Amino acid sequence: MTELDHFRQKSGIKAFGIWMMLFILVWILEVVFAANTEFSQSATMTILIYAGINIILASSLNLVNGFTGQFSMGHAGFMAVGGYTSAFITLFLRGQMGDVFSTSSLGVGLFIVSLFCGGFVAALFGYVVGLPTLRLKGDYLAIVTLGFGEIIRVLILNMDFLGGARGLPDIDKFSSFGWVYTFVVLTVFCMSRLVHSYQGRALMAVREDELAAQAMGINVTQSKVRAFVFAAFFAGIAGGLFAHHLKYLNPQSFDLNRNFEIIIMVVAGGMGSITGSVVAAVFLTYIREALRELQIYTKIDLRMVIFSLVLIALMLLRPNGLFGKTEFYDYLPARLRKFFGKRGHAL
Repeated sequence: MTELDHFRQKSGIKAFGIWMMLFILVWILEVVFAANTEFSQSATMTILIYAGINIILASSLNLVNGFTGQFSMGHAGFMAVGGYTSAFITLFLRGQMGDVFSTSSLGVGLFIVSLFCGGFVAALFGYVVGLPTLRLKGDYLAIVTLGFGEIIRVLILNMDFLGGARGLPDIDKFSSFGWVYTFVVLTVFCMSRLVHSYQGRALMAVREDELAAQAMGINVTQSKVRAFVFAAFFAGIAGGLFAHHLKYLNPQSFDLNRNFEIIIMVVAGGMGSITGSVVAAVFLTYIREALRELQIYTKIDLRMVIFSLVLIALMLLRPNGLFGKTEFYDYLPARLRKFFGKRGHAL
């Protein structure tokens, strides 16, 4: 084993330890929050859960829009597919098993299975949509993916077994702080490892210059589809977590506004920065919910006005987003940066 291989192996062990510590921390906080009933049912906890779901959505979309250089506007459609699939499975299982499903540990296990099923179905939709459309570029791709999101929403509106326009009510509430942030850590981990792998370098090569990437032997269409499917899978997971927190799904929850919100998080954080997606998702989720209090006092919904002004100011002051294409460890001192790897990319 060469010295470089030894260093990479050592860095990989350190990185794995850090991710495991994050998982443990999430569940320690889950136990602490669960013990405090008042806090676990507060508005702050709701904001934390929505922020976690938005982190998953923004990080996964950044893989397509930021690292691969495409412009997808149909992410809410994949979220809807995953959410309805997961909710339908748990409702069906509860109908077969009765109240035991909602109260037993088996129900929690099947909930996790339903999340992955929702993710896989969303990934399948991502493959079906991505294979023919990702040969397009720029505005054409944006229009097609936007149309896909609307097609999904309209189809759900006309499916009675999914509740149609009435929505899908009475979904079991399984999504807790622990489960949401377990999948947040899993999502960020997978995105980070993918981006800093050979496949990730291929995606960034496609972003910089498709013709040059193709000349180097990279299958451009295959790389785009791979990123699209990967992002759709985690959007489906986010949809399932959303469904099992809100306990109700409505097609209007996945309309154009939802698509734009996710895109705004990606752009505001930085196209090509996982750290930026995380920070922007938390910040914008908090701002949006905090402005609800202002509406109570003014009797006027000024949220979108203030929201837009904040974004305009951000684009003027930081046109490349909060973090651009950098990560948090790029701002650390050299010794700490070395802990994450020789170039700061071991995570």
